[in-house]
Amino acid sequence: MNSVKEKLNSGGFTIGSWMQIPNTSIAEILGNAGFDWVALDLEHGAFSLHLLPDIFRAISQGGSLPFARVAESRPKDIKQALDAGAKGIIVPMIESSKQVEDFLKWSSYPPKGIRGVGYSNANLFGKRFDSYSKEINSNLVRVIQIENIKAVKEIDAILSVKGIDAMMIGPYDLSGSMGLTGQFDHPEFLKAIETLQKAAERNRVPLGTHVIQTDFQKVKDEIRNGKKFIAYSTDAIMLNTQANLNFNELNSLE
Repeated sequence: MNSVKEKLNSGGFTIGSWMQIPNTSIAEILGNAGFDWVALDLEHGAFSLHLLPDIFRAISQGGSLPFARVAESRPKDIKQALDAGAKGIIVPMIESSKQVEDFLKWSSYPPKGIRGVGYSNANLFGKRFDSYSKEINSNLVRVIQIENIKAVKEIDAILSVKGIDAMMIGPYDLSGSMGLTGQFDHPEFLKAIETLQKAAERNRVPLGTHVIQTDFQKVKDEIRNGKKFIAYSTDAIMLNTQANLNFNELNSLE
């Protein structure tokens, strides 16, 4: 079984990271850093389709699983990420149960879904076709992102659709949809988070979030608060943070 799926099914937590810079060396570094998974941000990152197989391979080399946050929940976006070798799919901006049903359908081979069947990088262009096609329906990690206050109001209907491995909060977009961009301590934002947490518990769906800054204490706090699927920072933020720290230390020597 997919190791991330196994952790989530057993009630454990899983920690991954986020890539926005299209570079195989960065992918290899993150893949070797100990994360359970590394997700390519195909919504806001600058990834070309032809780069995906090489970047997924670089992530896998270090033992992490390659995930993709697709640009939109559309059959083409999902199919291309899967054919390139993604072992997990994260879809943004989910606001209805119908969108969840479509996601499950588009990410599954028949008879469970309508994903197109063919040779691709994911099955080594047919060499591993039989084993891949038999396993991917049940082994793929499927994650929905809740990023709008409209979705919070529909959350029980959204989570009533079975087949999702985790629900992930998109904090910046969610706060932005409330007119509170980045105000994560605002009472109304905290109320929305509490609503999502309770709904996840009622529906027995692991809850996740994205800890944007390089604050590992925040990650520990989120785990204590019941989060099970956590993205830690991004490649660009980690690079910026370390570069700024080093430069500030050098300036202090003057």
